[in-house]
Formats: sequence, structure tokens, C-alpha cells
Amino acid sequence: MRRALLFLACALVLVSCANVPQESLPVVVSAEKAPQQANDAPEPPANADPLDIVRLFIKANADPRSGNAASRAFLDDKQRGAWRPNRSFTIIDKTFSTVYDTAASTSPTATPTPSSTAPDPNVRTVSVRGSVLGTLSADSAFIPGSGPAEQTFQVRKQADGQWRISSPPPPVLLVTDDEFDGNYNPVSVSFYSADSGSFVPDLRYVPAKPQSGMPGRVMDLILQGPSAGLTGAVKNLFGDGVSLENNVKNNDDGSLTVQLTGLAGTSPETRSLIAAQIVLSMQTVTSTRIRLLADGAPLVQGHEYWRSSDVPAYNAASSPSSDLQGLMTIGGRIRSLGDGAPIAGAAGNGAYAVVSAAQSIDGKRLAVVEQDGDRVRLRIGDLGRDLPTVDLGGGSLSRPTWRPAQTGAGPSNEVWTVVDHSIIARMVLDPNGHWLRQSVNANDLLALGPIGVLRLSRDGARVAATVNGQLVVASVVRSGDTVTLREPRVLQPGVLSDVSDVDWGSTPDTLVAATSSPSQPVQRLSVDGRRMDAYNSSNLTAPVRAVAAAPSRPIVVADAGGLWTATELGEVWRPQAHSMQNADPFYPG
Repeated sequence: MRRALLFLACALVLVSCANVPQESLPVVVSAEKAPQQANDAPEPPANADPLDIVRLFIKANADPRSGNAASRAFLDDKQRGAWRPNRSFTIIDKTFSTVYDTAASTSPTATPTPSSTAPDPNVRTVSVRGSVLGTLSADSAFIPGSGPAEQTFQVRKQADGQWRISSPPPPVLLVTDDEFDGNYNPVSVSFYSADSGSFVPDLRYVPAKPQSGMPGRVMDLILQGPSAGLTGAVKNLFGDGVSLENNVKNNDDGSLTVQLTGLAGTSPETRSLIAAQIVLSMQTVTSTRIRLLADGAPLVQGHEYWRSSDVPAYNAASSPSSDLQGLMTIGGRIRSLGDGAPIAGAAGNGAYAVVSAAQSIDGKRLAVVEQDGDRVRLRIGDLGRDLPTVDLGGGSLSRPTWRPAQTGAGPSNEVWTVVDHSIIARMVLDPNGHWLRQSVNANDLLALGPIGVLRLSRDGARVAATVNGQLVVASVVRSGDTVTLREPRVLQPGVLSDVSDVDWGSTPDTLVAATSSPSQPVQRLSVDGRRMDAYNSSNLTAPVRAVAAAPSRPIVVADAGGLWTATELGEVWRPQAHSMQNADPFYPG
């Protein structure tokens, strides 16, 4: 009998083994769909009161690991399993408050009156009140915001005497800004602009831990495409059928392997752009070599391993040449910031009553706003030559701003200005050499108020503008001859005000703003407004009325005393070598 049972057991084992495949296809698991690890989050402090339980829950919300295990530890058994938080969340100031909601509960020690129903001493209602700084959207982008935030929680004493949250927590998490910064890293994901032939940074925020998974999380963002704030302004190089064949892998030799699939039939030019996009996007998370494969072969034929130094200088055309030192308008003339001398031609010799001006990024063309009696008009043409007039009507024109030269199209051939703070005029050079006025759909931007300053980014994908003293960034979406400004976002709302001027900074994802603030007159901001840092205010006299910035250039600002320069945030401002009172500086762009 024992032998029979032993034989049967062996037979069952053999049958089971026969159903196990000798090989299995690898399965890519994205960061979002990765299996949740065991909840090893520590339990809340023993005997913590309801206020502390809710407060610690809010602080734990910034840790997304293991399905928000750190936050679930503060929920009772029922809510731990049922809670499904949204991927997006609201970021609030770290100085939020937690208070008992007296309208919903009374103190456990209170003595009920004979006419009232005795409150349950084991249940408390706690309200959280804070100030909104913005939201992290489902596509991992920061969207600035302001205003109050409030959530209410019911906290119940458990059988073991410990307090836990017993009501379903709101699906939209509140996360404090300090905990957000400690748990999320900013990454600059690159997307290609076919219009300017450059790569445009798309700031996103990904969980910082585990650090080894950062390249995989960045690759997920690349495949998902640009954030809502850049959709339509840049090109998604990946088709719907492109995916990762295997998870992004750290190799024993220190390199990183990215294996793509679904790129059959993709042109060599697009493959090279995809390689550049991946390498540029990975710069902030790895410095190692990256092995790029597609469908089992090198993504780019003959080039399997990549470093950032292997990527061509796609953004060279969107950065001013080093020999273009900048210009300034002063006394109706345009002079050089390099030597203070007037530029050649009518714009420098006083023939035009210059109010403001802009030099194209390639340095070859000039746009000038000229005072003509009690009105103004625009002049556009080649630097050093007479500039033909373009009558736009209106009583005011903003300082012009140039679109970068289109890929393979020669010098810059499009310049923008704002007419009467309400209409964006887009001047385009036609094949016959005439500047024709075309429109820009700026309805979403104008809904915020009248436009003061308008600056096109040097990659052409965004604009920065001052609207009612606030700083706003929007994307530039082109479809044929139609141009639309989309997704306008006010940066640092409620904090940054009285902005007098703005320029794009030393990198494509930064801005420099001049304000009338006596204590912090010059600010550097990330393009999404998440970060703002003040330059040193020493030597400056408020208000600062103008600012000029560009890659590999010092910042130049203008105040009542003249022009000042600095390169670092903490650096004391120095007089510009050829400073003149009432001068307004500008770099190409």
C-alpha cells in the first residue's frame, strides 16, 4: 500500500512538472504596475492622539512605495484594504494645521447635558487646513496653484486602544512641500521640436526611491509622451506600437541597457533622434553609458553604446553665438553691451526714435519699436541696414521677440509683438521679402488679463509673459498656419507679483524675472514655477525695470542707476562695463 501511494505521488509530481514551460517570455513591469511589496511601513507611534495620527498621515502621503504603505499604516483595517488614492495629489505648505472639528465631535472628556445625545468618546473628527502650492498631475508634471486646502477625517479608537483613521480618506492626497521634495526628484525629460530642430525640456517629478529604478521611471515618461503643458508643442517620436521589450537594466559593467521593440521600419534619422532623446533625458539620473537596442539590434546602426557627449548639438541653433554680446536701447538708439558703441545703421545713428528692440537669435536681423509722434510703429529688417516699417496700428507695442530659425530655413523669419496689451501680432517674412501680419490665438492667455511683456523661448515651444504683474508660461502649438497659446500657467501665484520684465534663463527650463520688490528684485524660476530662488539684492535700487538673460551669459538688469551684472544667485551685482542710465539691455531672442 505504501509503495502504491509513493508511486502515485511521484506520478503527480511528474505531471505537474510537465506543465511548467522550460522558457518564458520576459514581461516588462512599469513602475506604476510593479507588484506591491509587503507593507513593512512602521506602525504609528504608540498612544498618538487623533491630531497626531492625521498629521503624520499627511506627512507620510509623499512616500508612494508599496502602494502608499506608509500612509496606510494610519488607517484602520477596513480602510487599509479599501483605500485607492489618485495618482495626482495636492501639494500644500508644510505649516498646515490639524484641529478638532467641534461641529462634528466634542471632547471625549466633555460631560453631555441631559438633553443631548452623549458623544462617542472613541470617535473624533479632525480637520486639516493648509495653503495650496500646486498639484502633481497624473502625468507627473507640477501645476502651480494657490488658495486654501481642507480635508476632514474621522479617527476611531481601536480595540487595542490606538487611534486610527476610520473614514475613507479623500482620493486626492495632500502632500507637504518639504516631504514632496524629499521623496520626489525633478527630471528634465526631452522632447523634440521639429520646428526648431532642438530638444525641449519637460520638467517631471518621479519617486526618488529606490534610486536604482530612476532610469526605468524616466523611460516610462518618455514612452508616455509629453505632459499636458507641452502636448502639441513638441513631437512624440514614438509610435503607438513602441514599448520596452525588457525592463531597463543596470549591467554588471556599470552600463545601462534600454531594449525597445516596435521600431521596425523607423527611419535612421528618427532612430538617431530617439537615441538623443533617451540619452538627454537620462542625464539627470545616470552618468553611465547607455546601451540602446531595438528589436534585438542596436537602435542606431554601428552605435550601440551612448554617452551624452555622443549626442549632436541639436540646441546649438537655439542659443546665441558667443560673439553676440548683447545690445541695449538708450536715448532712442541701440548700442552694444560689449563696447558701448552704437550699432551700424539707422537704428544706431539716431535716425529712428527707438523705444525697444530685439535681435534675432542668429544675430542677423533686428526688430525695432519706433516712436512716431504720438504713436508707435514696428520696423523689421537686416541688422545694420535700413529697416522697413510695418504698420500694426494701436497705441502701444511690446518689445519684440523672435522665433528661432526653422530647421534648414536660413535666418529667423518670424517676430512677435503685443498690440495694445491685447493682440499678439505675428510678423512672418514671405518669399517675396515682405513682412506679413498673421494672428495668434491667445484667448486662454488673455483670459488672465492684459499682456505686458511677451518672450518666446529660444526653442520656440513656449512663451513667457507678464499678465497683471504675474508671470505666466504657455505652450506654442502650431498646426499649419494656425498658432495657438495653450495651457497658460501662472508661476508662483500669490507669491510672485509686480513682475516688470522676464527673460529665458541660462538653461531652456529656467526663467529670470525682474520685479518692483525692494527685498527680492530679481528671481530665478523653474519653467513650471515649482522652484523660485532670489538673486542677491545688494547694489540694486528698486524697482528693477528690465532683465536680460541667455545661455553662457551673465544676467544683466536695469535699475534707476544703470546696468548691473551677476552670474550666480548669491553674487553681489557689479556695474556693467558700459552701463548707462535709462538703458534697457537685451540678448538675442
